[in-house]
Amino acid sequence: MKLLDWNVQWCRGLDGRVDPARIAAEARRLADPDVICLQEVAIGFAALPGSRGENQVEALKRELPGYAAFFAGAVDNPGAGGARERFGNLLFSRLPVGRVLRHALPWWCAGGDTPSMPRAALEAVIEAPFGALRVITTHLEYYSGAQRAAQVDRLGEIYRAADHPMHAQGEGPFQPLARPVSAIVCGDFNLPPQDALHRRMIDIGFVDAWQLLHPGAPHPHTFRVFERDEGESPYCCDYVFATEDLAPRLRSMRIDGENRSSDHQPLIVELG
Repeated sequence: MKLLDWNVQWCRGLDGRVDPARIAAEARRLADPDVICLQEVAIGFAALPGSRGENQVEALKRELPGYAAFFAGAVDNPGAGGARERFGNLLFSRLPVGRVLRHALPWWCAGGDTPSMPRAALEAVIEAPFGALRVITTHLEYYSGAQRAAQVDRLGEIYRAADHPMHAQGEGPFQPLARPVSAIVCGDFNLPPQDALHRRMIDIGFVDAWQLLHPGAPHPHTFRVFERDEGESPYCCDYVFATEDLAPRLRSMRIDGENRSSDHQPLIVELG
């Protein structure tokens, strides 16, 4: 199973052009992935630089035939003329998909001059060739360390909420569907590898795919590689974490360090 994870900055490249078709083409070129996890996908947000308020979910779906698409708009605001403005995470899969869940992460308005927006985790049960697993894609808080810590703790709760051996029976919306322990959590965590919250993810029960596959090698930079303000430095803030039972299935991981279709670099992971 090949998975591509990418914060696509509302499909805006470093040339300032918003182009969902380019994002889709790059995803196919980079990996021909079975699962695609994207963060910062927008619907109706004409105020974002370069955007015309396009529905990027529908635009990407048109460019990725053969994939099922699932969106979690953490931000869902009123727009002009009764329209809605949505911003969040998008998951594509060409493998069979079971239950899909959309989790709101802890968030509170920071107040003052500090920007803040709601955050979410999008969870889908994927039927991989080697068995079912949960893929959870997320985008954590940028400005508030306290909110980011609460969101990591919530990811731990989501991870631990797997199947119980004696789960209830039911029909219709009460139907019990598989929610396996095996899981991948990926996305933009907005924290560097040396941050204590990275260690907290490991303590929850995950392995960092890059660290496992490249022992001793520093994480490649995934943000601010080509575009940064004065005084800023590039660093890694995008990760793929896997539960320990999946560690033997991790085959490879690479970061496309040359891509300029977003302000983040894409991550490609293969499991077998």
